[in-house]
Amino acid sequence: MALILGIESSCDETAAALVASDRRVLAHRLAGQEEAHRPFGGVVPEIAARAHVEILPRLIGEVLADSGVGLAEVDAIAATAGPGLIGGVMVGLVAAKGLALASGRPLVAVNHLEGHALSPMLSDPELGFPYLLLLVSGGHCQLLFVEGVGRYRRLATTIDDAAGEAFDKSAKLLGLGFPGGPAIERAAQAGDPAGVPLPRPLVGSEDPHFSFAGLKSAVLRARDEGRYRPEDIAASFQQAVVDCLVDRTARALDKAEGATALVAAGGVAANGAIRAALGTLAGSRGLPFVAPPLWLCTDNAAMIAWAGAMRFEAGLVDSLDAPARARWPLDPSADKVRGAGVKA
Repeated sequence: MALILGIESSCDETAAALVASDRRVLAHRLAGQEEAHRPFGGVVPEIAARAHVEILPRLIGEVLADSGVGLAEVDAIAATAGPGLIGGVMVGLVAAKGLALASGRPLVAVNHLEGHALSPMLSDPELGFPYLLLLVSGGHCQLLFVEGVGRYRRLATTIDDAAGEAFDKSAKLLGLGFPGGPAIERAAQAGDPAGVPLPRPLVGSEDPHFSFAGLKSAVLRARDEGRYRPEDIAASFQQAVVDCLVDRTARALDKAEGATALVAAGGVAANGAIRAALGTLAGSRGLPFVAPPLWLCTDNAAMIAWAGAMRFEAGLVDSLDAPARARWPLDPSADKVRGAGVKA
């Protein structure tokens, strides 16, 4: 059994965790920055990086104290090395390198997306490879065939905005606050999901790629028309996203021969309507639907420590010159998609 100290700082969540390779989360600490970023309606990279510098040492100390484990008892130090806001990524990775150097323990530089991709295995010991993963978050919307640790085949990606980005920007347009995902979901509970005619971009198209920029623009037009309640726009937007995700995932399932489960991960996978619709889709294909508990969907250090544990046990450790990366695709060999740009 290995004990892995994990560090996450890729965006606006500062987190540390200690996880054992037998799936026990011995300690986990997380500090959000919502109040700091709320006046701007989104994450300000410099503010986020400075907050990580101030908060991370305390969180690491608290995790070790909570678990009663000393640094000398840890088997490896894992940290997000990308992708993400480069300033924040550098803070966490440099901290991990310092701890690895001081303790003589190996460093595991974790791809943040791999943290999400493997997080369902932390909470569900029955889940095995291979599975089809819908990775849906603020910066990414991808369908991946997960064959093993470090083995990912991208079947689809977004050609413009990610679903989480569309949630945040639509919430801002509607004056619902930040972060946008939970704000939209709350407002949608009081709205009519069929109350506003909104598009379903790419639904029915052959390749299972995503597009949400047009949907976001349609929300702006609906708001400016002035005849729809914000709650109805929110509910209709959420339903449009659900319809897009289900249609695109169904198309990817046709291409994912041998998948043993349909899995969802990432911050947007915490949305109840999305989880319910994907569960129905999986059931219609005779597959189990697996999603982590809500706290494991959003950015956290337990998933980084868990991915670190799986990589460590596979002998995949890194040197202290491992770089911080703003971009880091899980499947670098995937074909480029028209319009994908940094979202590829």
